[in-house]
Amino acid sequence: MQFSGGMRKKLKLAGDQRSASYPHSLQFYLQPPTENISLIEFENLAIDRVKLLKAVENLGVSYVKGTEQYQSKLEAEIRKLKFSYRENLEDEYEPRRRDHISHFVLRLAYCQSEDLRRWFIQQEMDLLRFRFNILPKDKIQDFLRDSHLHFEAISDEEKKLRTSELTTSSPSLSDLAVESVYKIPFADALDLFRARKVYLEDGFAYVPLKDIVAIVLNEFRTKLSKALALTARTLPAVQSDERLQPLLNHLSHSYTGQDYSTQGSAGKISLDQIDSLCTKSFPPCMRQLHKALRDNHHLRHGGRMQYGLFLKGIGLTLEQALQFWKQEFIRGKMDPDKFDKGYSYNIRHSFGKEGKRTDYTPFSCLKIILNNPPGQGDYHGCPFRHSDPDLLRQKLQSYKIPPAGINQILDLVKGTHYQVACQKYFEITHNMEDCGFSLNHPNQFFVESQRILSGGKDMKKESMQPETPQPKPSVQKTKEASSARASRSSSLDMEMEGLEDYFSEGFLGSA
Repeated sequence: MQFSGGMRKKLKLAGDQRSASYPHSLQFYLQPPTENISLIEFENLAIDRVKLLKAVENLGVSYVKGTEQYQSKLEAEIRKLKFSYRENLEDEYEPRRRDHISHFVLRLAYCQSEDLRRWFIQQEMDLLRFRFNILPKDKIQDFLRDSHLHFEAISDEEKKLRTSELTTSSPSLSDLAVESVYKIPFADALDLFRARKVYLEDGFAYVPLKDIVAIVLNEFRTKLSKALALTARTLPAVQSDERLQPLLNHLSHSYTGQDYSTQGSAGKISLDQIDSLCTKSFPPCMRQLHKALRDNHHLRHGGRMQYGLFLKGIGLTLEQALQFWKQEFIRGKMDPDKFDKGYSYNIRHSFGKEGKRTDYTPFSCLKIILNNPPGQGDYHGCPFRHSDPDLLRQKLQSYKIPPAGINQILDLVKGTHYQVACQKYFEITHNMEDCGFSLNHPNQFFVESQRILSGGKDMKKESMQPETPQPKPSVQKTKEASSARASRSSSLDMEMEGLEDYFSEGFLGSA
């Protein structure tokens, strides 16, 4: 794949050529893309693919895979992100092309560690399973052949000769007359053989269509695992390109959702409302910080950074923030002059009124979970990620979560699904079966809670920013507007470090 700073040169393909390029809505990604694409498209495709795979992960935890609800929600996500998902749809070339290129881009980002590879393989397998299950039966044989899987469906005559053996050995075989049975090498069906769910004869396994997906997924896992290992070996050469290195390094843990800045929401809440809003609409991470602040009249630097930017995002103005923190610190016996000299500058800095004049945005769930874990005496971080299970249970009980709900949340935490656990907390506290969104930001929790509590009225910011990844990696672009966007994003990490330095000196630094 080649990358250019200019616009991608579109390939002019006739209808037959376009169909031949991507004959199916799913693929094994056996051949890498060879066309030229712009760096802007490279970045956008990567971000959309991350969104898709995270949706696959969240839905797989929230619903039983293969159920009608799971299938319909995943199809909606794929359609929204404009990737391929069904055969026989008109003009499927572009969605399939996007699917092909974005998969290979993420291979570069997710081959860098064993944990990243494991996560990437699992989500790609779930996506392939979904697509394979909705593949028309008359297209399955063509797909297997194009994927270099030499599995041939046996004839009706062969099925009749083995009717008794097939129905006895394959519990999933409901109607032998209408369901296809595939003859595959025994070595490719070891999992079915161990479970005694397949008929063997002369070194071949006779696998019904309903069970063939397990064989296909196993082949896909093997091929993708080997491909990621090879990609990891060549990664140093790719990372030597200074345009790609920042993107690839941050892509695996970047936030790709809404930018919850204060535009349009500033001044919408008063200081008197914070205590009641905390109980009704704050996520547990912010609820924990607010309680610690009220109890101790002080937060250490990590907590003040996390909570201060969250309050800014829900609508606290600079003047309100100065008043809020000053009042609370004075209750803790701090001298007002000391606060004005040591802390006010840093609050103004976080609002973009000092220093580099950068308007900092609230932390996403990923940043809270992955960065700056809390130590002794700290209250920041994610309660689902950083709390002891027994303490978390006590905390949920104090929030009046019913025992069944607590067990559901703790099961999700045990499976390391921290954001989904928080989403389950949202659904329980708002009496909902399904909140209808994937939770990935504390300010999203607040906005959605307020919308529900107001009876569906839109209490979101009046002027919401388009979806912006946070942090956004930098890539050099030739167009002036793109260069400006890249300049902003390339300095994000540096500026965040600068913010932390400022906070550590005063407002967020003293213990």
